[in-house]
Amino acid sequence: MPENAVFVHHAGEIRYKFNESHPFNPKRLTLAIDLLRRMGALNDAQIAVPEPASDEQLLRIHRADYVRIVRALSVPEPAQADLDDAGQYGLDTEDTPCFPGMHDAAALIVGGSLLAAELVMSGKAGHAYHMAGGLHHALPGRGSGFCVYNDAAAAIAHIRKHWGARVMYIDTDVHHGDGVQWMFYADPDVMTYSIHETGKYLFPGTGFVHERGEGEGYGRSVNMPVEPYTEDASWLECFRDTVRRAAESFKPDVIVSQHGCDAHAYDPLSHIHCSMSIYAEMPAVIHELAHQYADGRWIAVGGGGYDIWRVVPRAWSLVWLEMTDHPAAAAAREGGDGGRLPEDWIRAWQAESPVTLPETWLDHAESWTPIPRRSAIAEANRRMKELAVQFL
Repeated sequence: MPENAVFVHHAGEIRYKFNESHPFNPKRLTLAIDLLRRMGALNDAQIAVPEPASDEQLLRIHRADYVRIVRALSVPEPAQADLDDAGQYGLDTEDTPCFPGMHDAAALIVGGSLLAAELVMSGKAGHAYHMAGGLHHALPGRGSGFCVYNDAAAAIAHIRKHWGARVMYIDTDVHHGDGVQWMFYADPDVMTYSIHETGKYLFPGTGFVHERGEGEGYGRSVNMPVEPYTEDASWLECFRDTVRRAAESFKPDVIVSQHGCDAHAYDPLSHIHCSMSIYAEMPAVIHELAHQYADGRWIAVGGGGYDIWRVVPRAWSLVWLEMTDHPAAAAAREGGDGGRLPEDWIRAWQAESPVTLPETWLDHAESWTPIPRRSAIAEANRRMKELAVQFL
């Protein structure tokens, strides 16, 4: 396989925006891409521009009536009958409200993940990163959790249809990757792995260890739920041990990874207490597994992350830096402060930011108060870790 990495992006992807006050803010894309450009880690020659997904591609994973209602609710003034039906499709909630241009923006994001998959599977790229992707909660007939169309599931379905490859999906978002799991729950050729805050306390309320797949797909769903206020050491121990066991058991032909970065202590929508250290380490583990089992084939997408100034730009940039073997990725894994961020990036955005921007890749130890129940939380996670992989 070629060693080159391709960055998939279309400027129109920032139009996936529910409203001004919604936490899913496409500004995070702009910030992360600008950070990569200012440090000289991304240039135009590395970027591939996608086209929107076709209806045929969307219908591999979504119902026809759902695609129809998404399109109908995307106009500036939807018909009242369609507005009345929005609730049954999950498109009238505070989390996932309809918005003008919704279909086109969501279809473009799906198209980006499809392009990333095609570049890798065709051998044109060894790795591909679609930062705007990762809308993992959308279901066949329902929008959910800020997600209208499920681009990761579409990419997996494309790989299965056109390449017949065994796909391992790795989801590191703090919220369980429920949409992707349910779509391939009975497929023996797709393994879905998710590490997340336990559904006992966090949306979407799923992702327990007993969710192992069904029929021929039994054993292909692997979930690693962790306790609220889990910190770096326990999170990484659980991730390393379980994802490696899962990959060894399944031996994928390609890895598709989702990189939501909302398990950080600063994130306002979860209760996990991790630092940037996990976002330096997790892409490295996935990169290693791709080369160990999948001849290097690795497709990465973005996901959640709601501290858009301090966390998302660094975390998402670290995926690309790892994918391209950039020295900054190794420096971040080695500890300390991981090195400094470009000063011109900080100057460019500090006036607009409501918080003080970080100066280094990693967080300082005194950034927040440690959790006093650390040992009890870690022990609970170890017990769950053994349950997660006991049948692999």
